[in-house]
Amino acid sequence: MPLTTSAYWDIFCTVVDNYGDIGVTWRLARQLSREFQQPVRLWVDNLSSFQRLCPTLDPSQPSQQIDNVLIGHWDTPFPADWQPGKVVIEAFACELPANVQQTMLNMANPPVWLNLDYLTAESWIDGCHGLPSRQQHLTRYFFFPGFSEKSGGLLCENNLFAKRDQWQSSPDHRRQFCQDRDLLPPQADELFISLFTYENKALLALLECWLQHQTPIRCLIPMGKALNSLRTILPDAVCQPGGRWQQGSLTIEVLPMTDQDGYDQLLWSCDFNIVRGEDSFLRAQWAARPFLWHIYPQEEAAHLEKLQAFTARYSQKMSPELAVTVQQLFLSFNQEQPAELQQNWEKLQKQWPEWQQQSHSWPQTALAGGNLASQLVQFAEKQLKCSA
Repeated sequence: MPLTTSAYWDIFCTVVDNYGDIGVTWRLARQLSREFQQPVRLWVDNLSSFQRLCPTLDPSQPSQQIDNVLIGHWDTPFPADWQPGKVVIEAFACELPANVQQTMLNMANPPVWLNLDYLTAESWIDGCHGLPSRQQHLTRYFFFPGFSEKSGGLLCENNLFAKRDQWQSSPDHRRQFCQDRDLLPPQADELFISLFTYENKALLALLECWLQHQTPIRCLIPMGKALNSLRTILPDAVCQPGGRWQQGSLTIEVLPMTDQDGYDQLLWSCDFNIVRGEDSFLRAQWAARPFLWHIYPQEEAAHLEKLQAFTARYSQKMSPELAVTVQQLFLSFNQEQPAELQQNWEKLQKQWPEWQQQSHSWPQTALAGGNLASQLVQFAEKQLKCSA
């Protein structure tokens, strides 16, 4: 299908090395298409990396349609007769191609231009969300996803919780999940943990706890950077898809990278999820299970402020004891403090039932700011009416 096909939304995304940016924009593009029946073009600079999350994608094709989303290769020269849709989104501070900006400048009725920023729980975004910024005679609006009523909301499909509840209502789904991936069958009282993080020196300390756990632990690790931190104890042959390692109470199994639907099923099948970045961070919350977030490290430890802003909000309805332990768990993991991490893990074993209960109710609390896709549609329609 030609890239000049009429669209309502044009979404531009650069693929950073950790898949979070493309993970969010791919989910958003599909939701806009499925739930709002609006034509969407998704422009991506690296189709080979994108294919890791969307196996049906053909990186050799500069134009293709998947799930009713038209996908274009950013490096492909834009056709001379290409025109933007009603709304143009530059995701996560990626800069629009120069010819795209020039085309918009030359239009009598330019599109609504949105800068979709990263998700944060920090309170300062409440005063910045939706603010305009003049770019010559164009206006670019800053759109901040978040947890508050003054933010742009969170990315969540309308039927997601129903699908999750249906999956988690029967242990047969966990058994089928294992069978379909040639994993060992689940044992009685086995604690399932997914591990998808960046490199972290404290991971070995967690494994030491799990080796001595009172009940069996199954750790499922999708191929990725977390394995680099475990190679001192895991043989090279284990650090491949299909790899398996057993010692003490712990069984590790390595999974291939999966598409987004498969990753959701992994999170739903586990009792505890360790995640990273933005996309898996949010999906772990929607799984309604206890989780641990490895936030993307930033210079001068700026990421720790974002981490603490989230954990303060996340633990607000917990008992004081659980709130302190959860906050310390997140912090000790991200500061790579092995001894403190082990202590916090041990404390949480006594508080596990409460954490499970809080995790089950958290998704509804988190959605105070509404649904990101809905918020985007409403904001864009308002701006289009004002400019008509």
